Amino acid sequence: MNELDQKINTHFAGLVVRKDLVKTVKGNAIVPSYVLEYLLGQYCATSDEASIKTGIETVKEILRKHYVHRNEAGLIRSHIKEKGRYKVIDKISVALNDNEDVYEATFSNLGIKKVLVDSRTVKTHPKLLVGGVWCLADLEYEFAEEKNDSPWILASLKPIQLSHFDFDSYVEARKQFTTDEWIDLLIQSIGFNPGLFGKRSKMTQLIRLIPFCERNYNLLELGPKGTGKSHIYSEFSPHGILVSGGEVTVPKLFVNNSSGKIGLVGYWDVVAFDEFAGKQKKVEKALVDIMKNYMANKSFSRGVETFGAEASMVFIGNTQHTVPYMLKHSDLFDELPDKFYDSAFLDRIHYYIPGWEVDVIRGEMFSSNYGFVVDYLAEILRAMRNHDYSDRYKEHFTLSSALSTRDRDGINKTFSGLMKVLYPQGEASKEEIEELLKFAIEGRKRVKDQLMRIDTTYPKVAFTYEDSAGQTLRVKTLEEDEYPDLYYKTVAEITLETIDTDSILTESESIPASVQIEKPVTSNVLKEQHLSFHENQKGISYDALFGVYLRGVSKITITDPYIRLFYQIRNLMEFIETALKFKAQDEEISIHLITSEDDFKADQQKECLDKIKDSCAAIGIQFTWEFDGTGTIHARHIVTDLGWKILLDRGLDIFQNYEMNDALAFANRLQQHRACKAFEVTYIRKKKPTD
Repeated sequence: MNELDQKINTHFAGLVVRKDLVKTVKGNAIVPSYVLEYLLGQYCATSDEASIKTGIETVKEILRKHYVHRNEAGLIRSHIKEKGRYKVIDKISVALNDNEDVYEATFSNLGIKKVLVDSRTVKTHPKLLVGGVWCLADLEYEFAEEKNDSPWILASLKPIQLSHFDFDSYVEARKQFTTDEWIDLLIQSIGFNPGLFGKRSKMTQLIRLIPFCERNYNLLELGPKGTGKSHIYSEFSPHGILVSGGEVTVPKLFVNNSSGKIGLVGYWDVVAFDEFAGKQKKVEKALVDIMKNYMANKSFSRGVETFGAEASMVFIGNTQHTVPYMLKHSDLFDELPDKFYDSAFLDRIHYYIPGWEVDVIRGEMFSSNYGFVVDYLAEILRAMRNHDYSDRYKEHFTLSSALSTRDRDGINKTFSGLMKVLYPQGEASKEEIEELLKFAIEGRKRVKDQLMRIDTTYPKVAFTYEDSAGQTLRVKTLEEDEYPDLYYKTVAEITLETIDTDSILTESESIPASVQIEKPVTSNVLKEQHLSFHENQKGISYDALFGVYLRGVSKITITDPYIRLFYQIRNLMEFIETALKFKAQDEEISIHLITSEDDFKADQQKECLDKIKDSCAAIGIQFTWEFDGTGTIHARHIVTDLGWKILLDRGLDIFQNYEMNDALAFANRLQQHRACKAFEVTYIRKKKPTD
């Protein structure tokens, strides 16, 4: 265990589990993670390897004996008949048979119906009536002579969820962790390796938890396939339900007029709509109208009666186009069905997660470290729905008076949710509070900016806040910085445009045609400047950052203490490739690296650097390197013999993790398709030796 794992086991003993165990025990069982972790929490919530090994075997045995595989349902039914009584793990739903005035259960995998359930069980577990619940159930078999009598008898039923927890102990234990440690613990609890995510990407993952701890929270996430958008809503909590967007009807979601039966929003904390996007999808107008009222007022009405509910609504779907394409041709709501492409509906969204910033899930992203048993965390989040932290920023910051009521509601609810997830004690520093507030504002701004593109009746508004010193601070979305030429246009302006002037090259452009792979970050004019880049920003490359500053140089000196690991050495190689692109064919240059020796793999480090040296010799580049003897270098910079010094706060390590071993992935081949870390570059003009 690493230091964080040890700390987790010290303060949350018995409430955490090693996350790789879920895959170990799952096998071919089609069962949510929270069911498996419920069992692992009973037998493997420890750091003792011997106990874990024994616990895994116990859980496997329980699943082997009691989990019902559909293809083995006949065998299990036979066991129950022969033994008279048998325990099963299955998804159970209950319906009222009003002809017989009885409740009847259906076992999904076991394939049996009309199992009598007493009213007390239904009152205790009302979710059985809507969508079904995974349960541990004791079933009995007793043959009945009467033709209509079912031989199946439900002796006992226990939903798979935590029976009790101590919220105060959870809050006290939280105080023992730094914010970064706590974020990593939560990311591990979701099942991911936090070391492969930047801070902004981690926060995006945590936004997905807000619907579980914030009542009536409306969340939208659109992005490419395979980014794990639906995982949390299907696997994470017994209090959320994931339904297909095409399967939603007014009676199923809200209330059935003929029976008076309340729908999903009356029983679940979170109702998530999968596959929500798709222009051609048919949607009932009545559903959209009732949904708009519910999302705004927390109530819905059919007929004469009005009902209230607390379910948060989550809409997730796939995008078919890139962000610049959507901004150029329409807007970021482009993929939604026509009936939901409605400004009144979209204005009720509290936060828009930019799914295009989330990496496609890869095998190495999953965690093998410790995290909360998800059922425990799910109950904590549910308990947090009774708290309100939306005012915790007001001591330090004030939102702009120009923001509408819905803008404020969206920002406040997101801020409150993030506070609950990260600071359940309700206290944080001014800097920490400001970070959450900016994140909350950005997500609502993304909604409002697109609404202003769609509907020109929405007035333009600056999303700003003011600190206690009276300074006004503006919040921008990442897309706003990445694509300023496209971001501020309205749909009407897009329709009128007939020429894409950005694609026309002028004679004044001096970058060689072979390098015209993107719009440069810097201009062709060499000047002193300071550039800042946001986490997850794309479109950045060494060509754009350094290219024009390397044209015509004879000597380059790179100082970076962190050219040690393979990916860092690969960064160096890609920088040399940039120098090669901007080198005249009839010229030669020398590149000298000053770095630090790796403490553990120095031989491998030297071997790689020597290979680069040999490779460079054949292309007109003399590459040399040395280890800093003092071991004290910290600054990272590039110096050229033409008098330029480029200061790099992160050195060449500006890209987040990407599929380095996949030769067919564009992020591997082209830097501008990689997400960046947050970093800064400063260009300084130094005097030439002859000046």
